[in-house]
Amino acid sequence: MECGLPDSGRLEILSAHQPESLLDDAELTAMTRFAAKLCGTETALVSLVADDRQFFLAREGLDASETPRSMSFCQHAMVLDEVMQVPDATLDERFADNALVTGAPFIRFYAGAPLVSEDGAPLGALCVIDPAPRLQGLTDLQRDGLSVLAIAVMRRLKERRALAEAGKALAESRNRFDALADAMPQMAWSTPPNGMTDYFNARWYEFTGVKEGEHDGTGWLDALHVDDRDVANEVWTKAVESGEPYEVEYRLRRHDGEYRWTLARGLPIKDDDGKVVRWFGTNTDIHERKMLVESQKLLSRELNHRIKNIFSVIGALVNFSAREHRDHAPLAGVISERIAALGKAHSYVRPEMEGDSGPAVTFRRLLDDLIEPYRDLAGPRLTIRGEDLALGQESLTPLALVFHELATNAVKYGALSAEDGRVTVEVRRDGDNVLLDWSEQGGPALTGEGGTNGFGSQLVDISIRHQLGGRYERHWHEGGLKVSIVVPATRI
Repeated sequence: MECGLPDSGRLEILSAHQPESLLDDAELTAMTRFAAKLCGTETALVSLVADDRQFFLAREGLDASETPRSMSFCQHAMVLDEVMQVPDATLDERFADNALVTGAPFIRFYAGAPLVSEDGAPLGALCVIDPAPRLQGLTDLQRDGLSVLAIAVMRRLKERRALAEAGKALAESRNRFDALADAMPQMAWSTPPNGMTDYFNARWYEFTGVKEGEHDGTGWLDALHVDDRDVANEVWTKAVESGEPYEVEYRLRRHDGEYRWTLARGLPIKDDDGKVVRWFGTNTDIHERKMLVESQKLLSRELNHRIKNIFSVIGALVNFSAREHRDHAPLAGVISERIAALGKAHSYVRPEMEGDSGPAVTFRRLLDDLIEPYRDLAGPRLTIRGEDLALGQESLTPLALVFHELATNAVKYGALSAEDGRVTVEVRRDGDNVLLDWSEQGGPALTGEGGTNGFGSQLVDISIRHQLGGRYERHWHEGGLKVSIVVPATRI
């Protein structure tokens, strides 16, 4: 066999097998011992030929672990297509003066089966050696057996090479992952299926001030605010047990001791059978946003309190004035009731409602409360038909804003501004959607379509399309305005 590779290329392939990791390998040692028994020799070696030496991964009957390449028999055997045999080395001009022949171990008989990589690179030989010449050489069985054992040796080397290449690929992948994770503005982490964290990116260490390697699988809990640990751990434990995505907000201690709000999210990576093989997650610093939201909530509560006070003050002023002008008392009573009703309707159109200890809010109750300020104007002229839906917190404020706008406009300009006008609201389900129809009849004559770009129109658009994921249409017909609203039932 001729090797088309220069020796540098051959050595590169030899190195790719990471042969040093197989020194005194138990499997190779067993093969070597069997080769010696099979061939009836004192010595057997798995010999690999490097640049200036040959070294033995496994050996039987020889103490030396390597010899200079210049003394190597195997460098000749490895380039052949079959087992090379030297019946008597003292009679072979290639080896007669070899120090391994003239001195210990006094080689006379040698047989070597080439070890060739799948690339075609000769790496060395599986050889048997004896101090007694053997002019008849190996039997056919011994020769074939030595070749089969050489194939097994190469299979072992190939496994090691594949493992080394996989390890290299894994290391490269890990390096790319580390580079990507460290470039993220968020803190990133990863865990095996059991949820015991074994990786944090550079952002985590920078934020917490913990030194790399100083954490254990559950040590991250120590960095959480004491009031948030139980909730965070409970949510995480449930996610690990169920294999569902993980999301929770908690305060995390920064390196300077300040606790800052972060949003933690984790996603499971699953195999083809749906079994979690790893978790990857991030922590995002949301402290400023959280503080802004809390500030807005505080401001909203304060504004709501002040507005309610204004309604109360106005009502009190009306009642006080009525006592001075008793002939206006009936009118004052009506005005006071309307002011109180406006205050009640205001509770629905706030950005965030206070807790309600009463019964669940239904669509009919919502409309009744919104129309209450105009009850003496609308009276029985507003009719609600169809199913009375229970409203969730997500839909309550958007629907209140929309129907408050429709009711107010109907009183000012639409059907409820005319003596004979009326409004019908119909609620019905259509598959996965809820349909809400507002229909006005008997209002002032229309000369054309109303405006579509005012604040009210923008309010309806934001509430229905963006907040509730629905759609709506407006039509102006001879009898008045008609609005058709479609909202996914899950959003109601």
